[in-house]
Amino acid sequence: MALFLVAFVWGSSYLAAKSAAAATSVLAVLLARYALSAISGSALLAARGQLRPTRAELRTGTTLGLTQASVLIIETYGVAHTSAANAGLIISLTIILTPLLDRRGGALPARYFAAAGVCVVAVGLLMSGSGGLHAPSAGDLLMLAAAVVRAGHVTLVGRLTSGGDIRPLSLTVIQTYVGTALFALPAAAELPKLAHAGASAWAEMVYLAVFCSVFAFVAQTWAVRRTSASRASLLLGTEPIWAVAAGVALGGEHLAAPAVVGAALMLAGTYWGQAIERAHRTRRLAALPELTPA
Repeated sequence: MALFLVAFVWGSSYLAAKSAAAATSVLAVLLARYALSAISGSALLAARGQLRPTRAELRTGTTLGLTQASVLIIETYGVAHTSAANAGLIISLTIILTPLLDRRGGALPARYFAAAGVCVVAVGLLMSGSGGLHAPSAGDLLMLAAAVVRAGHVTLVGRLTSGGDIRPLSLTVIQTYVGTALFALPAAAELPKLAHAGASAWAEMVYLAVFCSVFAFVAQTWAVRRTSASRASLLLGTEPIWAVAAGVALGGEHLAAPAVVGAALMLAGTYWGQAIERAHRTRRLAALPELTPA
């Protein structure tokens, strides 16, 4: 249930970001999201008596904070210029792209590239819009770029945190400090818009910071330790479904027939590719020689 809630809040985050950016600006939303996340995350660390980070956490968190900020700025500008449904579906390409970038698991089976091909076709259909095939919108292209950058970020997270004694929550809070510092100056001119933002815009920004960032991280960390990796990936993979549901039910968005087919293909392709990669990784780990005590 916790992982299901994480997938739900992540899926609904695209509509919240789109609505908040329309009421204020992209830079204002990013600054508020990072600052509120930093405050709530710091409060959680203080309650645990873990407010002081280690050198490894500072070094790794600073690097990952830069890549995470790159993902969020592209993603937020992207969702501001496309539908929340399209944004959530296109960003799910990260699931397919990450194993292609992270080659520590060895060469992937040919079937994986077939699944990736299905996702490419799905992106083309999603970008077709309601008036038939045409050039993709700037928002769609930005979400495509965000998926590539997010895949790189996820790969970097795996490489920098493997084998290290790093507390995940502390690492996340450091990234929020980096993001706050990065957007403080560029968003300074947008502070009057934040000051005059309505209650609904502030509620959306609080939702993005507290629920989509801090809560989602804590819940995910707690839940994955109490279930199987397969079930965790299956439940978290429902994120694009919730993005579509939020966009259509709450945002009043409409999916034309080509986009509906694209959505179905995207979900099928990502789940298929995820299953192939998971089976490949399991077989590879099983083939490794077991360590025996000397």
